[in-house]
Amino acid sequence: MRVVVMGAGTWGTATAKVLVDAGNEDVTIWARRPELAKVINTEHVNVDYLEGIALPETLRATSSVPEALADAEVVVCAVPSQSLRANLTSWTPHLGRDTTFVSLAKGVETGTLLRMSEVIAEVSGAPADRVAVLSGPNLAREIAEEQPAATVIACVDEHRAAELQRAFKTDYFRPYTNTDVIGTELGGAVKNVIALACGMATGVGYGQNTLATIITRGLAETIRMAGALGAQLETLAGLAGIGDLVATCSSPLSRNRTFGARLGQGATMAEAQEATHGQVAEGVKSCASVRSLAVKHGVEMPLTDAVYQVCHAGLSVGDAVSALLGRSIKPEVYE
Repeated sequence: MRVVVMGAGTWGTATAKVLVDAGNEDVTIWARRPELAKVINTEHVNVDYLEGIALPETLRATSSVPEALADAEVVVCAVPSQSLRANLTSWTPHLGRDTTFVSLAKGVETGTLLRMSEVIAEVSGAPADRVAVLSGPNLAREIAEEQPAATVIACVDEHRAAELQRAFKTDYFRPYTNTDVIGTELGGAVKNVIALACGMATGVGYGQNTLATIITRGLAETIRMAGALGAQLETLAGLAGIGDLVATCSSPLSRNRTFGARLGQGATMAEAQEATHGQVAEGVKSCASVRSLAVKHGVEMPLTDAVYQVCHAGLSVGDAVSALLGRSIKPEVYE
């Protein structure tokens, strides 16, 4: 099949490499900047996002949207969550009727509170059975280095999920299938917010007990949200849930954790952005939309609220921690 990865950032580039390594013979990556596309084609590297990683020589890059999408059977959406709608709107005139979409973006759209698969379906007109999501403990650099990893490909059409599973499988990257798109997406969206909280705690100087507490209570928040939206709760016990949460909250490769750590060290939002080298920390914007989604469905998410208050309401990290510790005590129940 002809596969196109729309977006040449860290994860988009790593995913394109996976697809070539999986044996797909026609893989194209779209880069917004012509100069980056040229470097990928001629030097087979992406020094802007994956320095030191050799890309397959058969991976073709272009900065032309019509050229990238011509006859594309599978379109992998690898742009940030909050820019997905605008990008899709410009891509749609060049898409075929039977295109299968795979979303790599993890977030909830600001304003509409839609998940990324819902944004894709709304803008492109594609039915839900042609929209899949890929999510799991997938730190891009480790995968690009061919370190063993697994992921989840979720689609309501289990046969399409299985086809995509074969398209993404390599010796180092193992996809599992799932029909629970809601749970898979919520796990990916909320974990970015919790990773910010873990980063803040690390920046302040707290240790492993604190991080374990945040991760565990963050999982509880995710489970409550997933239950309210009709997801299968066992999804959150898998790769797209606890797996992704642990990886993102624990690794210095995580942009969200790095961003949060800088805030915990006393940096401003602008200074924290510099620490991620201009790359998007999805949780910064998603914490507002995840919080709004929680309010809409009556779900209690104190960690998410604390991260929102720090990122968007001027609350200090110290005051946020004090507020969390000062909450009333209660049984440990997932209600």
